[in-house]
Amino acid sequence: MTLPVGFAVVLDARTRFVDGGRALLGGAPTTHLVRLTPRARRLFDGRTLRVRDAASAALADRLLELSIAHPGVDEIPPHPDPRCTYVIPVHDRPRQLDRLLAGIGPGNEVIVVDDASTGPAAIAAVAERHGARLVALPRNLGPAGARNAGLRLVRTPFVAFVDSDIVLADDTVPTLLKHFHDPRTAVAVPRITGLRTATSETWIGRYENTRGSLDLGARPASVQPGSYVSWVSTACLVARVSAIGDGFDESMRVGEDVDFGWRAVAAGWRVRFEPSVAAAHEHRARFGDWFVRKVQYGTGAHPLAVRHPRAVAPAIMAPWSAALAVAVLAQRRWSVPAAAAICAVTAARISRRLDVEGAAGLGVRLTAGGVVGTLLQTGGLITRHWWPVTAVGCLFSRRVRRAAAVAAVADVLLEYANSRVDLDLPRYWLGHRLDDVAYGSGVWLSAIRGRSAASLLPQLRRPSTSRRSGRRNGAVSRGPAPGGTP
Repeated sequence: MTLPVGFAVVLDARTRFVDGGRALLGGAPTTHLVRLTPRARRLFDGRTLRVRDAASAALADRLLELSIAHPGVDEIPPHPDPRCTYVIPVHDRPRQLDRLLAGIGPGNEVIVVDDASTGPAAIAAVAERHGARLVALPRNLGPAGARNAGLRLVRTPFVAFVDSDIVLADDTVPTLLKHFHDPRTAVAVPRITGLRTATSETWIGRYENTRGSLDLGARPASVQPGSYVSWVSTACLVARVSAIGDGFDESMRVGEDVDFGWRAVAAGWRVRFEPSVAAAHEHRARFGDWFVRKVQYGTGAHPLAVRHPRAVAPAIMAPWSAALAVAVLAQRRWSVPAAAAICAVTAARISRRLDVEGAAGLGVRLTAGGVVGTLLQTGGLITRHWWPVTAVGCLFSRRVRRAAAVAAVADVLLEYANSRVDLDLPRYWLGHRLDDVAYGSGVWLSAIRGRSAASLLPQLRRPSTSRRSGRRNGAVSRGPAPGGTP
């Protein structure tokens, strides 16, 4: 399977040309150095590579595989076979369903799966009014079961799973379908933004519209466990029917979307996050509903840990990152010099491995990025996944109190300063902390029910030190740099 002529990839925003343009440095979840032969360098037009022949197709595929580049949807033509069936699971949301179907419009194949609504007549009337096929389930199966019931009736090459509380833009699904020019792509998802309604102007609604759990940011990504976009939601998702088998795990009421994507990745398929298009989601705006839903999200942790033990860790660190975290948390006289020594050794190791012009500066930059990532992950453990332990520790330890205070303030200030937030800082801080408490509570509940702490334990992963290199149609991959993600 090769990328077709005309397919285009664009370098990730954090990928950089190094060594005078003779190499590329970037990628996720691990940073890679890819050396370019003169022939390979000539294939680029600025930061864009368009597939013209077998050599450019192989190089583009390699860059996609390493997350050094992403499909340039603005440069890719529409898919030649855009037949797609919309599958919409719904449970007692006739108003939202009517709004969604009106946005999809006539001429599309639509299957509405009524997941045993208490008011089925209203759902049936909406489906009939818009010419959608209705599947009424005799008992409630949950989102996974409802989607699978619709999937079994799909006869088109692509399926769009769309929740009833979504509003679609006209270009969302057509743009996502462009990704399927890549024969290895199984799933493509848009950015999930907040839908402003008359009921969403509560302070918690404004917080959620700014920092919704389903909003994964503005940077395109190849979705992989441990990467900066490690999972995607099925609130809106387009999939290649031949790649997804029987669909979702019906035994999961929460986290089935994460499991769905991770199984596709484990099977060798690509899952693409495309934030250039969006689907607006009607978030919960009442505090009680919102808080309970956040707890429910957390309860998916243990089932995911059982199915994907290496993917669900609350933090993933290299040994040097873990040592740095320990040194910082110790808050001893030796902490600062120890942390400085760890960073200096790491930067030196990265510089030696890169072996390019300006390697020392790149080593420092990559190490600095790793330090920031380490501190953010450590803060997340303190305030989110391990907050019950933190709360108990604060009762007995001044050092724990100091660490908790810094962690509880630093991430909010950083986010608030770098985001357009339609909420004052005190309420944004409160929403953030309650968000963490709710989700962390769900994780602990699932761990207790499952009698396993697997979903609470961070993982140490030693970056590969392989120096194997091989020519791949003009590129030479040197393997990952030891510093991890920049």
